[in-house]
Amino acid sequence: MNRSSGILMPMSSLPSPYGIGTMGKAAYDFVDFLAAAGQKYWQLLPLGPTSYGDSPYSSPSTFAGNPYYIDLDMLVKEGLLKKKDITSLNWGSDPSVTDYSVIFQNRFKVLRKAFSAGRDSLAEAIAEFRKSNASWIENYALFMSVKGKFGMKSWTEWPDEAIRRRTPEAVAAYSEELREEMDFWVFMQYLFFSQWNSLREYAKEKGIGFIGDVPIYVAMDSADVWSEPQFFQLDSEYMPSEVSGVPPDDFNDDGQLWGNPLYNYDAMKADGFGWWIRRIEGVSRLYDVVRIDHFRGFESYWAVPAGDDTAKNGKWRPGPGIALVGVLTSWFSGMEFIAEDLGYATPEVRKLLDDSGLPGMKVLQFAFDAHGDSAYLPHNCAENSSMYIGTHDNDTVLGWLESFASEKDREFAAKYMHITPDEGWCYGFIRTGMASASKLFVMQMQDVLELPGSCRMNTPGVPMGNWCWRVLPGALSDETAERLLDMTKIYRRI
Repeated sequence: MNRSSGILMPMSSLPSPYGIGTMGKAAYDFVDFLAAAGQKYWQLLPLGPTSYGDSPYSSPSTFAGNPYYIDLDMLVKEGLLKKKDITSLNWGSDPSVTDYSVIFQNRFKVLRKAFSAGRDSLAEAIAEFRKSNASWIENYALFMSVKGKFGMKSWTEWPDEAIRRRTPEAVAAYSEELREEMDFWVFMQYLFFSQWNSLREYAKEKGIGFIGDVPIYVAMDSADVWSEPQFFQLDSEYMPSEVSGVPPDDFNDDGQLWGNPLYNYDAMKADGFGWWIRRIEGVSRLYDVVRIDHFRGFESYWAVPAGDDTAKNGKWRPGPGIALVGVLTSWFSGMEFIAEDLGYATPEVRKLLDDSGLPGMKVLQFAFDAHGDSAYLPHNCAENSSMYIGTHDNDTVLGWLESFASEKDREFAAKYMHITPDEGWCYGFIRTGMASASKLFVMQMQDVLELPGSCRMNTPGVPMGNWCWRVLPGALSDETAERLLDMTKIYRRI
């Protein structure tokens, strides 16, 4: 990776008239903004379907794309919808936030109309798409169809034990019964990837690449666990005895209880880590650079007794280490990776990062602890690293100043970065990150727009009310692009 920079902007945060960001005009406009600003990368949050809680890190499929991001105006242009089909529905009253309850109620009503209109005329293209994605799409389509039949209950609660256990007879019977519903879910993925491929090709022409996340864990209620339970730590009833999380730290006395099933790494290793290879092959269709979420979990992971209300009582268990990381970096030798090595970094974790050769992450908001010489301060950062002002789990710069940083921290930060009233805190942070030795620098869109903490994307440990922030129409000005371009040129990131 050459010296470069980019902006973290969730797809859901783009402006649109239909309640949530999509792969439509605003996405193409944002690519143009990135190019005008001299940026190389658009970093996204995971693009998979969301479920209860609306987190992009908890999806019913690690391979599927989110139907919410299918642009409806493009479907009108293609003759799959009429304008009145979409303008007649409520998409939420506040363009600055996503109302997921409204989206859930109305989005699929419209998409089913598109399915009725396009299933026959696009049959040949859909069949080809289905064939080329057969390794995952049949399981996903059947999973979503059976889930719908049983009132969207988690698959562990389905009343038919045979389909819970995926007996061949049950799979055949439900595939026949729910054939049309399966066709609908396949059609959704056809639309998603058709629009995504067009957007990615446009971005490539503009010199823009995509950085995307691979969440370390998958959701229990997912086609991934249901279709391949042998790769997860489940009992004979397909229930976990321990689940994922992270231990208590300075930010959370209870730790974080994520609740995902843990991997059966012995079974994965015996299979040559084929599950992980297929997973990375899947995201390679989306991204140019892959950020491995919670990288330290490959060295050891925090296992919490199932049923606990907090993560306090967990224990560290050994992970696969370089055995898995080495397979991924050698198998995908042409792909760039970033290791999200934040959190409890032991000497063993640091050794795994060094052995992998991957760039770790440096978060500028974590640097200004006035009590010590932080490893996140730019003068301590190696070139083989990725510098972030903050991730999706951090506050905005202005929110950090107001809610987190102590007076001494602010004083130290102001002196270290030479903050001036004319420049302001947000662009002081951006300039400092740009000037760092780290070969990649990424800023949150909220900080580019100098937005307050109320625009934060996610607060870890808070289960609801996250992932809602959106950019208002017209917010991305030519002046802002020029300001970033000038800074990017000064610090040789273009």
